[in-house]
Amino acid sequence: MIHKQYFVEQAKLEKLQQKKNCKSDFYNGIYDRYVDPVLTRNHIPVTWKYDINEETNPYFMERLGVNAVMNSGAIEMNGKFYLVARVEGNDRKSFFAVAESDNGIDGFKFWDYPVVLPDTCPDETNVYDMRLTKHEDGYIYGVFCSESKDKNDPDLSAAVAEAGIVRTKDLKTWERLDNLKTLQSPQQRNVVLHPEFVDGKYAFYTRPMDGFIETGSGGGIGFGLCDDIKHAVINEEKIISRRVYHTLTEAKNGAGAVPFKGKKCWIHIAHGVRNTAAGLRYVLYAFATDLNDPAKVIAEPSGVFLVPLGKERVGDVSNVVFTNGAIARENGDVYIYYASSDTRMHVATTTIDKLEDYLFNTPKDPHRSPDCVKQRCELISKNLELLS
Repeated sequence: MIHKQYFVEQAKLEKLQQKKNCKSDFYNGIYDRYVDPVLTRNHIPVTWKYDINEETNPYFMERLGVNAVMNSGAIEMNGKFYLVARVEGNDRKSFFAVAESDNGIDGFKFWDYPVVLPDTCPDETNVYDMRLTKHEDGYIYGVFCSESKDKNDPDLSAAVAEAGIVRTKDLKTWERLDNLKTLQSPQQRNVVLHPEFVDGKYAFYTRPMDGFIETGSGGGIGFGLCDDIKHAVINEEKIISRRVYHTLTEAKNGAGAVPFKGKKCWIHIAHGVRNTAAGLRYVLYAFATDLNDPAKVIAEPSGVFLVPLGKERVGDVSNVVFTNGAIARENGDVYIYYASSDTRMHVATTTIDKLEDYLFNTPKDPHRSPDCVKQRCELISKNLELLS
């Protein structure tokens, strides 16, 4: 017999799914933010957490709880919006699950079952942060972090990160390929597959790292080519977006959403990290690369693109925003999906035209306070002259 509490919890879920999301009063002219998250732990199907049989679960206790929903890859198919979310169970293990929406802003519903990846890596303990690339070869690729214990270090927190690769055509059946190998870097996270061939090869944005947490000699976001996606090996990584002292990328940076094509450039939404007295602070920043040479940066606006605000600053890992999914529609609309504080998913909406204006007309960071003041005074002087 179905436990009566199931119907109570199911009604809560359906009410949440039907709630309309509205634009907030935040304004910067670049993008719109929304009042409500698009996915949270409360969006998880009741049948994923509870045994709904009254005989085997008389107190209707959670058997397999969910702690957070975050860091979602994003893709549009057949006019619908799909997020492949990182779902973290109460056991700290993450897995992937597909949620779909008709409008990309609200009404997201998870499919009946989470994603079941081929279990081809015996040492793999955890998977997370999948980027979805609709590639010109006809496949949808998922590139994610494949984490395992560092067997050479007795510290229980010591781990090894690699870039796992899967591919699909429907988000239902997944083929597991070999993990990416980068000959210059012992560890990789935040790896993104470019949506088009470059010089006839598969192109990846990488984040070379000496260790699981510390970047070490890794200088920023890398770019590399490989011949065979089934057995992907990158011999050389070129750093295209460098870490810089006293900027938002000081501690580390990494690719975020899969870059999307504008009218003037490839648009990149990445993340930067700096250390503070309160711990690591993750924010988003943007840059542009050449349409014909995606390894060539042609615009780098100064400062942050998006930071955690208000309730977004509170969560499992506070003061963090992170993106690994964006959707650019044929009509020029752009949906940027970002997680706040490793806890929930949000959306910000904008357009290709607005993003390119931001990229090419926002001043670069001059990297010194006197020059930053000069830059700001020039803006003020121009505005006061217009107002006089």
